[in-house]
Amino acid sequence: MSTFDILMPKMGESVEEATITKWFVKPGDTIEEDQVLLEIATDKVDSEIPSPVSGVVKEVKFEVDALVPVGEVVAVISLEGEDAGDETEEVKTPAAAAKPVEKEAEVSDADKSADDFKDSDRFYSPLVKSIAKEENISIQELDKITGTGKDGRVTKEDILAYVKQRGNATTQQEKPAATPATGGAKTVAATRPDIKLPDVKINEGDEVVEMDRIRKLIADNMVMSKQVSPHVTSIVEADVTNLVIWRNKHKESFQKKYGEKLTFMPMFAQATAKALRDYPGVNASVSGSSLIIRKNVNVGMAVALPSGNLIVPVIKQADQKNLVGLASDINRLADQARKNKLSPEDIQGGTFTITNFGSFKNAIGTPIINQPQVAILATGTIEKKPAVIETPTGDVIAIRHKMFLSLSYDHRVVDGALGGFFLRKIADYLEEWDINMEI
Repeated sequence: MSTFDILMPKMGESVEEATITKWFVKPGDTIEEDQVLLEIATDKVDSEIPSPVSGVVKEVKFEVDALVPVGEVVAVISLEGEDAGDETEEVKTPAAAAKPVEKEAEVSDADKSADDFKDSDRFYSPLVKSIAKEENISIQELDKITGTGKDGRVTKEDILAYVKQRGNATTQQEKPAATPATGGAKTVAATRPDIKLPDVKINEGDEVVEMDRIRKLIADNMVMSKQVSPHVTSIVEADVTNLVIWRNKHKESFQKKYGEKLTFMPMFAQATAKALRDYPGVNASVSGSSLIIRKNVNVGMAVALPSGNLIVPVIKQADQKNLVGLASDINRLADQARKNKLSPEDIQGGTFTITNFGSFKNAIGTPIINQPQVAILATGTIEKKPAVIETPTGDVIAIRHKMFLSLSYDHRVVDGALGGFFLRKIADYLEEWDINMEI
């Protein structure tokens, strides 16, 4: 009987694994081509995975909440439906672990650990119980472990992380830092010395709110970025009076003519993309001891989601698009991000990121670099301010529209001169906006 393996797809250039969040089928179900089999999630996007073939689900390899490497078989489809019934008894239940050796451990240790941890109100899988028994973890310790699985369930990764942390606290021995291999930020993060977390006490009246999956991943990525890249921030103040006047004059006619809302973001993106062409050393990534200068200028923009989390959809070939094209892309991506409708392609390939603190009426920000990029721009709110203006007849004080631009950059490869010139160039493009330009 012929079968077809469903593999965990690659969801992005830096994504090596994904979490199964939902199964829509079970062993024995008859499916059609393009029918959705499962839903997966990464730190960047959630996606439904359809079947490329018709047949009968022979085997489901992983259960919900399993973290599965890219390329791993997640399900097996029988292409000969009439034979599927003969093998129904051989279909195995989903495994909590990702490797065959771990599945064997779950089965072999299930019986001998079944009588353990009876005094706990929490559910623990046989594999978790087996690990706890081997590591001499008491029921009191096990109950204190924060679970990241469904309904707070303790997963294999949770207990292994606890074992590692407990071992570090006991031995107080710091591992020597390994030399980062080619492969970028993930390699560096994996080899950095472990950091002892503070002991946080909970006082009476405090509310404990568990981080959701996306927030945990964002937190890990932010810590990793600070560990990988020595951050430096430069700040300039730009006079964007001409830009503000031009937008106020044309925003209604722009929307009427092109059907697109004209915000300031397309203007910021246009100026940034032009500056990245002028200073390609900022449109780059670091891989080991090599600097990769990116051919394409793909500008990501941080979008705040209703949940309070962030996602960074990417405007591809931003330097080749006019203001209408940029406005269309930005409006579409922002809308799809807030509706959780972004595709994997929408969040891949970014070479530089813009985050708009001004949308929250913030003046200045010092953002964290979105790895594996080497810089990120923060745009502050635009405010009316008194300013000294030079005129042929002398200096005068006038009301001007001003804003702060701040650039955080990786000081391993972007020095102060390059970062400063690049940031100043963005400000120049905004300040020199043609007030007479037609839409």
